[in-house]
Amino acid sequence: MYTQDDHASRQTPHDVIGVGFGPGGIALAAALEEEAPELDCLFLESRSEATWQPGMLLRGVDTQHHPSRDLATLRNPRSRYTFLNYLHETDRLLAYLNVPQHFPLRRDYVRYIRWVAAELSSYVAYDSRVTDISVADGPEPHYVLRTSEGQVHRGRALVVGTGRTPYVPEVFANVLGSRVCHSTEYRWRLAERRRAKGGPLTVAVIGASQSAAEIALDLHSGGHGDRVVAVMRGFGYRLKDTSPFSEEAYFPEFTDHYFHASREAKARLDAQLRPSNYSSVDQDVLEELYVRRYEDGIDGEDRLTLHRNQEVGDVLLGDDGPVRLVLRDRDTDAASSVEADLVVLATGFRDLGPDERSEPYPGLLAPVVEQLALDDRGVLCVERDYHVPARGTAAGMPPLFLNGLCETTHGLGDAGSFSLLSLRAATLVEGIRKRLGGPPSATHVTHASGRDSQVDEFGESGA
Repeated sequence: MYTQDDHASRQTPHDVIGVGFGPGGIALAAALEEEAPELDCLFLESRSEATWQPGMLLRGVDTQHHPSRDLATLRNPRSRYTFLNYLHETDRLLAYLNVPQHFPLRRDYVRYIRWVAAELSSYVAYDSRVTDISVADGPEPHYVLRTSEGQVHRGRALVVGTGRTPYVPEVFANVLGSRVCHSTEYRWRLAERRRAKGGPLTVAVIGASQSAAEIALDLHSGGHGDRVVAVMRGFGYRLKDTSPFSEEAYFPEFTDHYFHASREAKARLDAQLRPSNYSSVDQDVLEELYVRRYEDGIDGEDRLTLHRNQEVGDVLLGDDGPVRLVLRDRDTDAASSVEADLVVLATGFRDLGPDERSEPYPGLLAPVVEQLALDDRGVLCVERDYHVPARGTAAGMPPLFLNGLCETTHGLGDAGSFSLLSLRAATLVEGIRKRLGGPPSATHVTHASGRDSQVDEFGESGA
């Protein structure tokens, strides 16, 4: 396995250096190993291990995607990094095939992701939080990345795949902490509050998304007697659009169509397709939650309260007591308030864009953004192969790519979903090789001896 000391003093740049080793980075590492074994690659990951949505790893929750929309299958069905092969190699294939469930459990998929990450461990340095990015001039310009531990890493091409920034509404921006958190921190913040209070909690869940409904159901099913206060801008939880026609938005042909569409056309497509991924809930979760609420009524309980059509106007925190949310009805303008021991923001994530819910570029790129092309709104430009072009005056800028941050340019297939993950990795490999001057990839061909053929100067397979 890669260790920090192995490359601490290395001066020769890696061919590819990636920031982030979540599912997108892992899928790219697998694609690079199988399709571009000649490239020397390193991924930097801030966490101590590979994981996926650890704050939402809830019991009984599924992945909402077909099991073969995994880290490799669509790119190369013969890859050893497919979900099916993972089940085979861990002696769990028959047991999985007998599970009466349409989609894989999230816990199953997390174990799969960790298994693939372990197989690709020579490509990653964990506990490596990148704090600065710069460009070194010279005969061959390259990126210089510095970490919080003082390590320095260099790369001829950079791939940023850090995941999207959680969206926190402005009213909550200054009160985040142990009592107000984004859904990405749900599990451990809940455990903190439970230890602090020592009894049943009242938890306010903000939003009406899949995550909001899953959190409400998790609290109701937890056996602790918790009470859920659901605060939402709409009338209630909406059923997800699962039409197979709508699901074709997760085809690569749609990505091409969306990328070349005008801004106005993109906005129309977003409005039509939004219920297939946002502000909507899978039917099984929605129905179970409604039955739970109905059964509470039979027993004279009120453990799931819906505050519909509500805006949160203010958030009031005492020293250590409940959080008070001041609400305004969007239809009648009536004022009210609720109190909760914990407030969870199931409010989604920021995309690239100019509005309040977006960000013009990933914050990590701030040190080099003046050298990158921006559109007329000040938003980072992204090409079809996820390459970020240089600004006209920075023609010598080394290649830079985004991995998993491009929903506003590439459509729903880039919306933090597994649906096109492996094909995006193939597209990235093609773009990287093209701009580094390598030969085209032999797509859908597994190079079984790839890792053995790329032992570097430190005697490691890969980087």
